[in-house]
Amino acid sequence: MKTDIREIGEKELQGWLEEKGEKPFRAKQILEWIWKHAVGSIDEMTNLSLDLRNQIKESFELKPVQRSGAQVSNDGTIKNAFRLHDQHLVEGVLIPTDTRMTACISSQVGCSLSCKFCATGKLKRLRNLTGGEIFDQVVLLNNQAQETYGKPLSNIVYMGMGEPLLNYRGVMESVHWITSPKGLGMSPKRITVSTAGIAKMIKKLADDEAKFNLALSLHAANDEKRNQIMPINEQNSLGALAEALRYYHGKTGNQVTYEYIIFKGFNDQLKDAAELEAFCRIVPSKVNIIEYNPIDGEEFEQADPEKTDAFAAFLENRKINVNVRRSRGKDIDAACGQLANKLKPA
Repeated sequence: MKTDIREIGEKELQGWLEEKGEKPFRAKQILEWIWKHAVGSIDEMTNLSLDLRNQIKESFELKPVQRSGAQVSNDGTIKNAFRLHDQHLVEGVLIPTDTRMTACISSQVGCSLSCKFCATGKLKRLRNLTGGEIFDQVVLLNNQAQETYGKPLSNIVYMGMGEPLLNYRGVMESVHWITSPKGLGMSPKRITVSTAGIAKMIKKLADDEAKFNLALSLHAANDEKRNQIMPINEQNSLGALAEALRYYHGKTGNQVTYEYIIFKGFNDQLKDAAELEAFCRIVPSKVNIIEYNPIDGEEFEQADPEKTDAFAAFLENRKINVNVRRSRGKDIDAACGQLANKLKPA
């Protein structure tokens, strides 16, 4: 199998070109076609000679992600299935609001964390996505945003299928090309990477001086409850996460966002809100309370609206910065992983 040309660096590409008797500056041209113009094939690199393009195709290939079906919600949300070169499926969602055009993208085929409330947890983790495959989702969703709504993407969230910090290399490479002037040139402050909570990798983000925003999928500020719904908490307790977050904030100065899906009868009481308030005092933070999109075969239900409002008011009254994110795409397979589950081969 040929190497994906997006998986080699500029120096390696220059060396290959020199072996072929080509000038090293051709590497910059090739990389510009790949990352700035996001071409889908080597044939589109029209400022290269036909002979050079044929030589590139003999040694390398380009493996673009293809859109493979979509569901459109009454609220404008578009959930896409993306097919990879090896026929695996991942999901990417375009979420339009009055002020934002957000792309929610995937980082892995499936997921190994088995969070009890997540449809992706029903899909075994098959592999990590490459940086190029993550990048392609952004390109496709940006094209869809402009074609459908006449607006480009304003925000990107790594909150789709998979755990981003278990695909550290692919995620960081994709962020590089999404934000680089040699790529899409988006501001890193428009990007949020969401993790289920891997303490050592949060520290690595700090050491690597990550410029994007960090979100922690918390969902309970109590180890006993969090263990019930997120097995990863058994190796990454709230105490370990608190230590990592202090380290992260000390190195970067960035606030952290806590994602809190509110479940009926599980984590929707005021005592749960009080535990969350205490966790919010660890580092400067804000809270997104998220309405749950139920999935088939699971016990969890969406919390009653009055409980959600009371929960949010409790935090607001204690000067916690909180937003309630209402459920989107209720009339389609809105929960992460549902569409891929539906479309995967039997």
